[in-house]
Amino acid sequence: MASNLVIVESPAKAKTIENYLGKGFVVKSSFGHVRDLPKKGLAIDVEGNFEPTYEVTTDKKKVVQDLKSIAKKASTIWLATDEDREGEAISWHLVEALKLKPDTVKRITFNEITKTAVTKAIETPRSINIDLVNAQQARRVLDRLVGFELSPVLWRKVKPSLSAGRVQSVTVRLIVEREREIKAFTPTSSFKVVAIFETNGKQFKAELTQKLKSEEEAQAFLGKCIGVDFRVDDLQKKPAKKTPAAPFTTSTLQQEASRKLGFSVARTMSVAQKLYEAGKITYMRTDSVNLSDFALENAKDEIVSSYGKEFSKLRKYKTKDKGAQEAHEAIRPTDFSVHSAGAEGAEERLYELIWKRSIASQMSDAELERTTVKIKDSNNAVELQAVGEILKFEGFLKVYLEGNDDEDDEESKGMLPALEVGQALNLEKMRATERFTRPPARYTEASLVKKLEELGIGRPSTYAPTISTIQKRGYVERGDKEGVERKFVELVIVEGDIKKEERVETAGADRKKMMPTDIGTVVNDFLTQNFERILDYNFTASVEKEFDDIANGAMEWTKMIAKFYQPFHTSVQDTLENSERATGERLLGEDPESGKPVYARIGRFGPMIQIGDQEDEEKPKFASILKNQSIESITFEEAMDLFKLPRQLGEFEDKVVTAAIGRFGPYVRHNNKFVSIKKDQGDDPMTITLERAVQLIEERRIADKNKTIKTFDEDDSVQVLNGRYGPYIKMGRKNVRIPKDTDPTTLTLEMCKELAEAQPAKTKKRKKN
Repeated sequence: MASNLVIVESPAKAKTIENYLGKGFVVKSSFGHVRDLPKKGLAIDVEGNFEPTYEVTTDKKKVVQDLKSIAKKASTIWLATDEDREGEAISWHLVEALKLKPDTVKRITFNEITKTAVTKAIETPRSINIDLVNAQQARRVLDRLVGFELSPVLWRKVKPSLSAGRVQSVTVRLIVEREREIKAFTPTSSFKVVAIFETNGKQFKAELTQKLKSEEEAQAFLGKCIGVDFRVDDLQKKPAKKTPAAPFTTSTLQQEASRKLGFSVARTMSVAQKLYEAGKITYMRTDSVNLSDFALENAKDEIVSSYGKEFSKLRKYKTKDKGAQEAHEAIRPTDFSVHSAGAEGAEERLYELIWKRSIASQMSDAELERTTVKIKDSNNAVELQAVGEILKFEGFLKVYLEGNDDEDDEESKGMLPALEVGQALNLEKMRATERFTRPPARYTEASLVKKLEELGIGRPSTYAPTISTIQKRGYVERGDKEGVERKFVELVIVEGDIKKEERVETAGADRKKMMPTDIGTVVNDFLTQNFERILDYNFTASVEKEFDDIANGAMEWTKMIAKFYQPFHTSVQDTLENSERATGERLLGEDPESGKPVYARIGRFGPMIQIGDQEDEEKPKFASILKNQSIESITFEEAMDLFKLPRQLGEFEDKVVTAAIGRFGPYVRHNNKFVSIKKDQGDDPMTITLERAVQLIEERRIADKNKTIKTFDEDDSVQVLNGRYGPYIKMGRKNVRIPKDTDPTTLTLEMCKELAEAQPAKTKKRKKN
């Protein structure tokens, strides 16, 4: 047995490092955290000094046992977990769980998995930084206290099985408030004037720089432009430049991968983790934009070699956030001369994005010539403006241009023909188009990360899990919103006259945006009303700063928790005793048959419609609302339609087929089996036909033969499936057997990876001659 044991978090990282260290070292994985607070109970001493009680998690008992056995035979144990607070805490928990002797333990960190970085780390070990550990403990303990005490309040006051979290609740509040801003928004209209001019056989576009407030103003303006001559009144050419963006931090990588690649935040982090563990990029959880001297030199050499000396410009970026503590360098390739990750699909695409952003950050500015032309009529009553750009030197644009979330961003400026002051222009076309102001945009996952960062809420390691959690809990959904038709007016000069046209556009449509559910809205309103401090943005940001202070050794973590807990606990008790139930109840009207009131509200099983009151002798009638409906916006007519269900569609295989809505949404029932109705394919329980219902039933029968048992948000390439020969794990293209004595429903992502590592590779069969 080797005298040196190196422990890392993941098997992939272990494999890469073992190749670098060679003989005398054995590298093993802890598969993430080995200890945590127990799932049941508080496990925190709230009467004393808030000390937590940890336990080895069930799925890690064998891992700990194996590591203990190997550690006993090693003279030195090197803890090589990640360099952030979470990684430091994993190392500390390993020391505690394995009962390691302090004189045998050495802590090493590196922000890239290369031979140079790993060797340098071995040469410069340190001890565990207890301040970083305490910062992680403070976050874990505070979040457990909030979740443990708030969740029962929600069970009693809103709906059973709900849960609350400190950062998650504030994130939901952002989304709920944005949705209400959109609903409260009243659009106003104005007219945008665009003209097409011609000179020497070439056309170009010019615009009126201000918007016209009414159709009457637009009519009057276009009237001035009929029967007059136009000329170039002024022409100015000015040099301009564009500067590259800084290299990626965690949040900017998540934002740009969403814009350019369509990745969710969780997928971005999962793919980045694989690239890091394969030694392709530096550590992916960072809020620093700094690049090391080695990286700067490496980038310069590659730029000069690939593009030329004139494309290189040394740039040193500084992190704006004083609290940036997660790592010491931006996300970049470990070797700039490697243009490809040598992988397929998502890994290759994300690596290419990181490479381009990083290399562009060390390239020259793009040089432009910007031309601004003022155009006037012969009466000097009208002034229009045309703007064009010519790219004189590509600079960093040869490689990369940063994306933009601004939906109102103007399109890029085109080139203009050769023009000079006094030159006559022919007016080919002019139109005034009615345009409407837009409400604030709904958040995408990427723009939500940007907002959280701006407010100082969360840190690089928390963005992805926060966004995943609020969706898993059903408080927020990433979905589409159908638009509504809206009329607008367009005025056009045609043959010396103004022609008015009425057109139709679709307004308010959205795709893959973050929207609150009814449950999310009601929970947010209840928490905001009763726990204003916890839901306050500034308070949440100040807590993050206190975590930073703990990490820097400037604050004791138990004192920080004590200061928070007592007023919070008092508020919980007061809310339990004195607050009313929250249902989001809304009176829609009166049932024409019974004369009883009709309500939209949250019930035990979610959003529903209720006819009658609980106090009535006759029990109220209930109906679940459809997925695309909301208790805040459903109409009386739509609500009453729900009571037309269930509908009998006919018979199939001598059994009745019905359509209805249940606790988990609309469904078709046949032979005591339920099949979900696919709303995303246009199916509706009110209109679905027998033929379509039979098709769904038969599709379900086929799907059941290869049923998914389990998936993992952290890595969507790993699934536990029910196959022809029983349960198995699918990891990309690889199928992994599950031992007969293992319940597939209890498998964790780490256990799946461990089984995959343990399974021997298939040997290729020889071809017979």
